[in-house]
Amino acid sequence: MAENKKRLVVLTGAGISAESGFKTFRDSGGLWETYSVEDVASIEGWYRNPKLVTDFYNDLRKQLEQAQPNDGHKILAELEKYFDVRIITQNVDNLHERAGSTNVLHLHGLLTQARPVNNEDKIIDIGYRAMAYDEKNSDGELMRPHIVWFGEAVPAIVEASRLVRSADIFAVIGSSLVVYPAAGLVHDLRSSTKSFLIDPAEVDVPGWLNFRVIREVASKGTAIMRDELLKELGIM
Repeated sequence: MAENKKRLVVLTGAGISAESGFKTFRDSGGLWETYSVEDVASIEGWYRNPKLVTDFYNDLRKQLEQAQPNDGHKILAELEKYFDVRIITQNVDNLHERAGSTNVLHLHGLLTQARPVNNEDKIIDIGYRAMAYDEKNSDGELMRPHIVWFGEAVPAIVEASRLVRSADIFAVIGSSLVVYPAAGLVHDLRSSTKSFLIDPAEVDVPGWLNFRVIREVASKGTAIMRDELLKELGIM
């Protein structure tokens, strides 16, 4: 842990990226109203129609290139001056990194990366370029987007659980807490951990957890959280 800094662990979901114009999956007007989960977010869908799946993520990558980090992302990056900030994100975009956050754990993969179909360890950066549906790496291995699809294991959840258990302060920002295993991370919280829940919608959390609920969009809610935390430090 960073010396003399409390650890602030933040779980972010689609709500923080939506304000950057990056289309979400589950909300009204989201991607799942246009595409079937089984068609574009499962290994079976990829084997059935790799061109459809590849085109879907190529379009998302193009959209991501145009999106910009919003105030929610930027505030979390700025808080690294005062806290040991660790971000766990359910999002497949790189907006946290582009805002300046230096410790980001991607639970569900990253749009700007690809990997062989049968090897999770040979991840490569592809930036924002389009992939070919039959693209192979230099070893002749068939490549796929580095996205954790439904039904696949979430290897990063072990590290995420460890981070939540180590938190002095915890925040959930823009996550409906309905997608597992990420939603289960709140059960790893210590009862003494100061916790925030930032979302304009009502989100169910275990009753034994004492969350400070801020019913705002991510950018406004994160600003409120920042002000409260800095006041406690005597900075504001």
